[in-house]
Amino acid sequence: MSMRKRALGVMNVMATLLISTAAHAQSLGDVVVNLGWFHLAPQDSSKPLTVSALGTSTTETGTGASVDNADTFGLTATYFITDHIAATAVLGVPPKFDLSGSGSLSSLGQIGTAYEWSPTLLLKYYFNDAQSRLRPYLGAGGSYVWYSGVKLSSAMSSGSFLYSPSYGAALEGPTTVKLSSSFAPVINAGVSYNINKHWSVDASLSYMWLSTRATLTTQSQLGTVTSGTKIKLNPVISFVSIGYRF
Repeated sequence: MSMRKRALGVMNVMATLLISTAAHAQSLGDVVVNLGWFHLAPQDSSKPLTVSALGTSTTETGTGASVDNADTFGLTATYFITDHIAATAVLGVPPKFDLSGSGSLSSLGQIGTAYEWSPTLLLKYYFNDAQSRLRPYLGAGGSYVWYSGVKLSSAMSSGSFLYSPSYGAALEGPTTVKLSSSFAPVINAGVSYNINKHWSVDASLSYMWLSTRATLTTQSQLGTVTSGTKIKLNPVISFVSIGYRF
């Protein structure tokens, strides 16, 4: 075999290796960190407000609350247990949600704001082999959700929402609110495209079964008034990100 043919053979082998390396995607033992943008679109609904005062409990029919969309930065870390199975931890800057009155409370406009914390763990299955550039995946897991920085608007914090023809403003007074924490199931679907050995782009959609109990406590001149409602958020969460494989 001539030197020229040998040299061409070596070059062909090197080119094949380079192409293989460039096309190599996620595989057993890899860690991929993604940084991107979350958009949360609540599919919300709420129960009517229940008011407990003076030893009686009344359901205020026609009352409700709605939750606006929110956006935030997000971070995920994925460890490949096998070439196809991976565990992902999802973190992010807590999004700020705006709550507005609905039904007979719609005239109040925005009734409060809250920051949502929802660290999530997912188990994913990646399709195609580890050398594929394009890798769709499905995932499922759970999140523990709690809230901070919960604030009421002036109409709510003054208790003016409790005005009634029977008692007038007697049930009004300084009002605080608490949102309950909960575990929330999550399902996830997405696709990862590997640009080269280290860099990739990713897009996914998730659905979270999430609800919270809002409890308002008002110190009125007639005593403590407790109001409550259950709010379902059930957000559809989109995430677009850039990933780096270690």
